[in-house]
Amino acid sequence: MAQATANPREREAQLLLRAAARFAAAQTAQPFDRTAAREAATFNRKLWTVFLSSVLRAENPLDAATKTNIKKIAMFVLDRCHSLEINPSAEPMSALININRNLAEGLRG
Repeated sequence: MAQATANPREREAQLLLRAAARFAAAQTAQPFDRTAAREAATFNRKLWTVFLSSVLRAENPLDAATKTNIKKIAMFVLDRCHSLEINPSAEPMSALININRNLAEGLRG
């Protein structure tokens, strides 16, 4: 019920934190869980694809500088996720975990 009534920014923050948690679980699994890493990367890639498409819409009210920054971050994230889907490894996940957690924190204010 809480998810159904959450405002869009809170819902985005929740999704980013879910993606970060999936990366963290795969990263710390002993032994390293390549399947979970791929699944986390796929989930995160889909999430960031939605963010990027939203930023690219003409009706998006964000200023140009913010749009540019989000596009740059999204391209980095999408590239890193693609690499992880092909060759899962623990180390590259740290940057994605940090990005998702920091953005979620910013969305929550």
